[in-house]
Amino acid sequence: MTDPNRSGAVPHLVVIGAGPAGLAASVAAAACGVRVTLVDSAGEAGGQFYRRPAAGLRARRPQALHHQWRTWERLRDGLERHIRAGNVRHLTEHHVWCVERRGEPDRGFTVHALLGPEQEDAAEVRADAVLLATGGYEKVLPFPGWTLPGVVSAGGAQVMLKGALVVSGRTAVVAGTGPLLLPVATGLAAAGVEIAALVESADPKAFVRRSRALAAQPGKVVEGAGYAARLLRHRARLLARHTIVEAHGTERLEAVTVAALDVGGRVRPGSERRIPCDTLAVGHGMLPHTDLADTLGCRLDGPAVHVDDEQRTDVPGVWAAGETTGIGGSALSLAEGHIAGRSAAARLRGTEPDPGAWAAAARVRTRLRAFSAALDSVYAPPAHWTEQVTDDTVVCRCEEVTGGAIREAVAELGAGDPRTVKLLTRAGMGWCQGRMCGPAVAGLAGCELTPSRRPFARPVPLGILARAGEMDQ
Repeated sequence: MTDPNRSGAVPHLVVIGAGPAGLAASVAAAACGVRVTLVDSAGEAGGQFYRRPAAGLRARRPQALHHQWRTWERLRDGLERHIRAGNVRHLTEHHVWCVERRGEPDRGFTVHALLGPEQEDAAEVRADAVLLATGGYEKVLPFPGWTLPGVVSAGGAQVMLKGALVVSGRTAVVAGTGPLLLPVATGLAAAGVEIAALVESADPKAFVRRSRALAAQPGKVVEGAGYAARLLRHRARLLARHTIVEAHGTERLEAVTVAALDVGGRVRPGSERRIPCDTLAVGHGMLPHTDLADTLGCRLDGPAVHVDDEQRTDVPGVWAAGETTGIGGSALSLAEGHIAGRSAAARLRGTEPDPGAWAAAARVRTRLRAFSAALDSVYAPPAHWTEQVTDDTVVCRCEEVTGGAIREAVAELGAGDPRTVKLLTRAGMGWCQGRMCGPAVAGLAGCELTPSRRPFARPVPLGILARAGEMDQ
């Protein structure tokens, strides 16, 4: 299937991802006179951050689950105006698996996607330029018992609450590290869940050491303080510089053991305590989604896509914005998306962009990047988290590879990087292709997490690949 709107002289931009960055980019680019196709895997715009309950649930106050509802309404209304005007086409339930650069004489890009929940049919969209707003995903670090029913990721708990108005139990422990834990715990408490404890591994003294950078964003500080105050009203225990040691249960989660951390990030002997609960929402931060950027050959800075002041990657015709360029939250994603959309529109129309048109967004971007860097230095997993991973702890759930198998590959078979561990143990060869277990495998192997070059951003049926090959011939 090709783009039915591929005609005329109006430049065409494809935006991949309809979260905050993608929405801001689409609205900005359309307002500047280019055609935009917004491609997203979800059935509605908004991404994970602006996820809402399904209409059939008849939620009376969906805004109660969000603290930036008015921003969402402005983005939604702007997008709808451009759709009605014919400036934007929004393709829902399009799961992009590859972006292909076309050569002469028909320069541009072809976006390949799988359609609908079944993902058995294919679609193609051709455009002059691509803007990647593919977001991020949660970092998953294993520990004994983490595969028990009732143990969910922090983001997963939030998705269930925002999207389906459900919780996985009546008593929860929220644990790990990162700014996401506060809104997750607060949301669960507001939904009637008893928060037995909020377990944060960060050291409160680290916030004091970064007070200058954090104070530069007083709104964010107030927001965090508001979450903490609400949790205190719900009588939730706040356990700072603590970590999850083990989850217990037979058929499902029944309790967790937590322990205090010493200054070096190790569990302090004798500090363990057992907390009964039927839900554990655990998270250790986020990582950027870079699969599409990587297949296009875009340069990466560590785990994130490298961009210039206009949000351009080093691949001509490719822009990137939001969490894919570095985890920084929705406000930073909005600023980057606005800049990227305006820049792409100007470049596609053959004009030199006017930085003054996004000066305010650039100032926001500068401040929030500094703020995010300060948070990253505070919210880090315990330095010695791997010591809690026992040899029989499953690390790769897809292939059921244990911590002991990974350690054996390193100590006895000489593996020194995640790729070699993968070849020796099959860790990362399953359905997720190492997206979930990658950080854990790298940590246990004692090496840096490096992005894996994958030909496709998601699993693709062989029939789809065969048909794509026939069309290329």
